[in-house]
Amino acid sequence: MLTRIRMPSVPLRSLSLALGLLSAACAHSASSAGSNNPAPKDSKSTAAPSPDPRVGLHAGLMNAGEAEWNLRVLSQTPPSEQFVGITNSDLSFTSHYAIQGSYGGYQVWDITDPRKPVLTTAYVCPASQSDVSVYRNLLFVSGEDLSARLDCGTEGVKDTVSSERLRGLRIFDISDIRHPKNVGNVQTCRGSHTHSVLVDPKDTEDVYVYISGSSRVRSGTELPGCTDSLPSQDPNSALFRIEVIKVPLAHPEQAAIVSSPRIFNDLAAPPKHGETPEDIAANKKAVAEAHATGGFTAVFDTQEVVLQPQFTGPMLDSIGRARGGTGAPTAADSAALRQALPGIIAARISKPVRDANGQPMGPTQCHDITLYPAIGLAGGACGGYGLLLDISDPAHPTRIGAVADSNFSYWHSATFNNDGTKILFSDEWGGGGQPKCRVTDKKEWGADAIFTLADRKMQFQSYYKLPAPQTPQENCVAHNGSLIPIPGRDVMVQAWYQGGISVFDWTDAAHPKEIAFFDRGPVDSTRLASGGSWSVYWYNGVMVSSEIARGLDIFELTPSGLISQNEIDAAKTVHLDYLNVQGQPKLHWPPSFALARAYVDQLERSKGLESGRISAVRAALADAEKASGTARQDALTKLATELDGEAGGAGDVAKVRTLAGAVRQLAGATS
Repeated sequence: MLTRIRMPSVPLRSLSLALGLLSAACAHSASSAGSNNPAPKDSKSTAAPSPDPRVGLHAGLMNAGEAEWNLRVLSQTPPSEQFVGITNSDLSFTSHYAIQGSYGGYQVWDITDPRKPVLTTAYVCPASQSDVSVYRNLLFVSGEDLSARLDCGTEGVKDTVSSERLRGLRIFDISDIRHPKNVGNVQTCRGSHTHSVLVDPKDTEDVYVYISGSSRVRSGTELPGCTDSLPSQDPNSALFRIEVIKVPLAHPEQAAIVSSPRIFNDLAAPPKHGETPEDIAANKKAVAEAHATGGFTAVFDTQEVVLQPQFTGPMLDSIGRARGGTGAPTAADSAALRQALPGIIAARISKPVRDANGQPMGPTQCHDITLYPAIGLAGGACGGYGLLLDISDPAHPTRIGAVADSNFSYWHSATFNNDGTKILFSDEWGGGGQPKCRVTDKKEWGADAIFTLADRKMQFQSYYKLPAPQTPQENCVAHNGSLIPIPGRDVMVQAWYQGGISVFDWTDAAHPKEIAFFDRGPVDSTRLASGGSWSVYWYNGVMVSSEIARGLDIFELTPSGLISQNEIDAAKTVHLDYLNVQGQPKLHWPPSFALARAYVDQLERSKGLESGRISAVRAALADAEKASGTARQDALTKLATELDGEAGGAGDVAKVRTLAGAVRQLAGATS
């Protein structure tokens, strides 16, 4: 076990998020390096540190206190100059590059040496939220913001209807990754909040991109065919559907929408849990104070909330500049903004959809879809529902299952375990801009929900939520993560915004358990300010985190009583040429002594084999590794045969047989 509190000393100013509508970071300067501490010894402790070192960490943008357990920070790299003050978003990987999306475009980092990432490309192309995916020489980038331009210009789009606006998917040729070329754009009616790339093993000439757009439907004048009528009123409605784009790999400029599957039809409005009593009372007080002091408020759904200066300030500045004024905003500027706010909010937030009787309907779009082509299924995190989709026909996905939960607020993302027998959904309660990991927040709210999958049906098992309470100054809720390829176990690393990152084991779907973590203190100790890990993914031996405000973080696991060095070494044998987490790959472990020893460690941990036999198996593996050629092959074959014979009487029959299979494959790989 390793617990370390670290206090970097690069003071920088902070940033804030206004109700999830505006992500705004502020300046920082210096580069930073990770820890150079030697590797820790393999502690056998299985107990989490107590008291939890994540509680009470010192605040600061780049000088916050840090706590880590069972992992090590390899590097912490601030954004490049052009991306200072811009919100970082999702990640994708190709070769030795990490591609980091941003509301300002994307950055490409060479992570050949994860201790010293090197900036390869900083491509300025404003949009929200610039989710990224990659396949071969193509990079796909989502665009949804009303100010995003086709030419990637920074001046925005001022007209309500404009041919200069991009809301949809950008396609770049990154054959020369230092000089990406925009080779295609596909416009959609609701833009692309996120997207997922499906590589169909039956189609080598094309890839498919599933588009999830969550913004308002754009004007049909701007993009013909767009309408926000109910499907019963207009069969071409842009509501209650996703888009499937087919991209010819040889001619990406010919990419086009080939279908718009209505996977949400007939879903009723899901149950909701509302806010905590403490939040309701605090919001009521804040709204009253804003009214008394001339602050700005707005109504979202049915609740009036206070708009923070970080959101309204730039708007007031724009109004002042438009009249040719300078200095502080005038009363007339404030009045003009107050009058314009309902329209501004309406343009950014999808309006609730109601049926002909005025009753609320189910979700009209997905937030995120995780495609798992190896099993022919996808998990759709779709606002009020978790969906199970059949994607055996890539252009025409169909809904085969749907679950709702009154403890969930906003189904955000999905992850399958590697063998496709479980699926996990995350809940982005509070939209990612609110503190939802406080001691007053229920453990079932803003958490993960874990389901088993049998006969393509989902069965709820449990919730998992970050166990360390965070402060009211930290946006925190379940967000993006990925599997860690530890053989024989379902282990995941997940981002929790300013809750940091949490590594947890959900092999036992009913009893998930945290096994490692990293956290920083709040960005600002005096107010809610945006920061933290947007997404963290395992890629070829390391965990890479996109830090909203602070840049790019890279970690590695360290051994403990909860995860052995052999398990870590076996995970590092899994090599991917590229990774899009929302296009989940099937993980395969090549034969290795680390793999066999990882299974032995698991049998020792679970008491699946008698301790004396554990020692004998380890000795047999050590002797075989020292041998070579036929002698090694014979020794391994003999051990595999013995294990097969013992499996029936073992405490963990399945794991002993898995170990026997791994040893036999290792024998077959021996030349």
